[in-house]
Amino acid sequence: MWIFEDLSLPKILFILAIVAVLFGPKRLPELGASLGKSIKGFKAALSGDGLLGEINSDPVEHTEKQRKI
Repeated sequence: MWIFEDLSLPKILFILAIVAVLFGPKRLPELGASLGKSIKGFKAALSGDGLLGEINSDPVEHTEKQRKI
């Protein structure tokens, strides 16, 4: 996209300043935590450790895991 062709430090700081004004200091840690959890879940799903890995796994193996619990 043409917006991200020249993403320099001043532009990133400007975007972060607007986000800080919109959400305030109380919501920023919550937004950061939820963003981190989203990225972690996305990476887990891509590597097969998440939900997609469970869906594509062998159903017999899955039921044996449930019986052990």
